[in-house]
Amino acid sequence: MSRTLSAALLAVALIPASIGADGLYFPPANGQWAHVDPASVGWDLKALDAALDYTRSAHSSSLVILLNGRILAEREWDVDGPARYARLRVGKTSDGRVIEDVASAQKSLVAFLAGVAEGRHQLDLTAPVDRYLGAGWSKAERSAESAITVRHLMTMTSGLNDSLAYLQPAGDSWRYNTGAYSRMIGVIEKAVGADIQTFTRDVLTGPTGMTDSRWLPRPWSSGNDAANPIGLATTGRDLSRYGLLILAGGKWNGNDLLRNPAYFRQMLTPSQPLNPSYGLLWWLNGQARFQLAGATVSQPGSLIPSAPRDLVAALGALDRKCYIVPSLGLVVTRLGDQTGEAFNNEFWKLLMKAVPSQKPFER
Repeated sequence: MSRTLSAALLAVALIPASIGADGLYFPPANGQWAHVDPASVGWDLKALDAALDYTRSAHSSSLVILLNGRILAEREWDVDGPARYARLRVGKTSDGRVIEDVASAQKSLVAFLAGVAEGRHQLDLTAPVDRYLGAGWSKAERSAESAITVRHLMTMTSGLNDSLAYLQPAGDSWRYNTGAYSRMIGVIEKAVGADIQTFTRDVLTGPTGMTDSRWLPRPWSSGNDAANPIGLATTGRDLSRYGLLILAGGKWNGNDLLRNPAYFRQMLTPSQPLNPSYGLLWWLNGQARFQLAGATVSQPGSLIPSAPRDLVAALGALDRKCYIVPSLGLVVTRLGDQTGEAFNNEFWKLLMKAVPSQKPFER
C-alpha cells in the first residue's frame, strides 16, 4: 500500500514525526488530531455535504472520514433508536463522542489479533480448533469436529449452524456464522496465554491510541446462539484509528504491529472460492460474486457497486461500518441505528461525487 509523496512533501526534512514513510499521518494518542480542509485538496463541498446529510438521515450517530490519516469530515448526532440500538449504545466519552458496541465489525479486529498471534508462531490457522479448545467444543461428532480448523472459523466454512451443531463437512459451504466465529476469542486466548482484553490492549489498542475501546460483556446475548457473549465497544474515532492501521499495512507510524505481511495479504483477499467477497473476517469489494450474511447462495456482482473496487470493510449489525479504500487514502467509519438496505451503495454513490479527480497521494 505504498504511496508516492506529493511534490510538497518530497523534502524529507520537512516531514513531521507523525508522517510515516508511506505519507500517512498518524494522530497522537493524546492531543489534537490534524484536520484537512476538503476544499483545499479539491473535494466538492456541496457533494460532500450531501453525503453527510444522507448519513445523518440514515439514523447515524457518528461519521468520521479520514484522508491519508487526517480528519476530512467528522459528525456526531443524537439518535433515539429502539431497544436494539439502545443495548449497543454504551455511553459517551468525556468530550461527547458516542461509544457503541460495534457488533460484527469486531470480527475484523479479531482478524488482526489472530494475525499477530500467527506471526508470533503462537497460533496455527491450519490446526484443528480442538488443539486450543479441547474436544467437545462443538455439538458435532468427534470425527467431524476434529476436521474443523481455525481457518474454517475465520472463513465462515465450519459446516456448523449457530448452535454449533453439524450441518455438513467443513469447507463445503459458506455460511455466515457468528456462533462458530465467536470461538475465536477462546482460541486466541489459549494460543497467546492471555485474556482477550489484555492481548488487545498490548498489541492493538494501546499502540494505536484507541483509548476508548474495550471488550464488554453482553448480558442480552444469553441464550442467543448467533451472538458473541462479549462485544468490542469503541468510538468512531477509535475505529478510524484501526482503519488507518489497515490502510498502512499493519504499521502504525513506522511501528510494524502485525509483522506478518503474508497474513496481511491473506486477510484482505478472497479466503475461499465459495464467497470471494469474504477474506479472513473482512468483507471485500470488487469481486465477481458476493454472498451476504444470512443469504444461502451467492449472486453475481460487486459487494458495493458504487464504491472503489479496492474497498475492504469491517461490517456489523445496525450498519456499523469501517471502510478502507487504499487507492483514495480513505478511511470511513459510521455508527448508529439501522440505516436500511441501500446505505452502502447510496452513501458511496454520493461520496464519490465529492472525490476530486486529482488525489493528494497516488499509488
